[in-house]
Amino acid sequence: MPPRFKPKAGSRFAAAQAAPGLAAHALGFQTYLKAECGMAANSVAAYVRDLNRFLDWVKAQPSRNVGPNAVTLEFLLDYQADLTHAGYAPSTVGRHLVSLKQFFRYLVLEGAATENPAELLDSPKLWDRLPAVLSPQKVEAFLDAPQAPAGAGENERALVVRDRATLALLYATGCRASEVVGLKVADVRLGGGWARCLGKGNKERVVGLNPRCRAALEAYLADARPLLARDRPSVSGEGAPLLLSRTGRALTRATVWDLVKKYAALAGCSSKVSPHTLRHSFATHMLAGGADLRALQELLGHASIRTTQVYTHVEHTRLKAVHARHHPRG
Repeated sequence: MPPRFKPKAGSRFAAAQAAPGLAAHALGFQTYLKAECGMAANSVAAYVRDLNRFLDWVKAQPSRNVGPNAVTLEFLLDYQADLTHAGYAPSTVGRHLVSLKQFFRYLVLEGAATENPAELLDSPKLWDRLPAVLSPQKVEAFLDAPQAPAGAGENERALVVRDRATLALLYATGCRASEVVGLKVADVRLGGGWARCLGKGNKERVVGLNPRCRAALEAYLADARPLLARDRPSVSGEGAPLLLSRTGRALTRATVWDLVKKYAALAGCSSKVSPHTLRHSFATHMLAGGADLRALQELLGHASIRTTQVYTHVEHTRLKAVHARHHPRG
């Protein structure tokens, strides 16, 4: 494939082309993912981690300064074998290969390589793995888990109210943890029962808020959030983060994961429950209630309907289990 353009002299791309080895192109690749591909920060970080793992492996090879045009399919197959021997799951190996394909595609586009040898790599065969889903009864126990202990102080009660709102948001909207912590005060419309979230690739979508979630958010915005904000100008106003930490800063994705683990244990759920489990549960319960697959795709922010279709398999599996358990000839 011919390059799209010839880099200007002195540009970062021209400097990268003149440099020996692949590592010189890492920074440009990161910029490309952000600026041209519009990837979310977490996706960019994952691609960069995968690329750094590959570059570390290259450094350990005899031809450690190999350039973009010197990389062969055999070279990349050796790396794929190294990933497998290192004990990575087939899905993880596949993700690393996707990162390499994207990296070499970038090199071709910028004229640093004449072809993309990674395109010839085949991803490992994957077994169809259905996502874990909580039953509606388990979800109820999970959402009820945040309770302030007797004698709790004002700040402790405020955190429990925040936790209840956070869990309700995750299940009511099917949003990812990163999308929930990215919500601003202005993104939530309690009167209309909806919220606006920013998903992967900075794509905006509207999600619904059920009555339980609206009630939890009303309690949080009325009492708990003002206490956590403590009149800080940086977290006041419509453009401020919706969910706040103990110290009044924006809640982080890692904290949401910790909260889910904490309350899952209190509700007697599996230790493998994560924010994504609530997303899977939301999707499965929506289909069980008769939701249209295309509408569900929009609510989840999936780029492809094929990604959403996995939940039809989850629901079929659940129905078969119910049939086997209750039918006299099951």
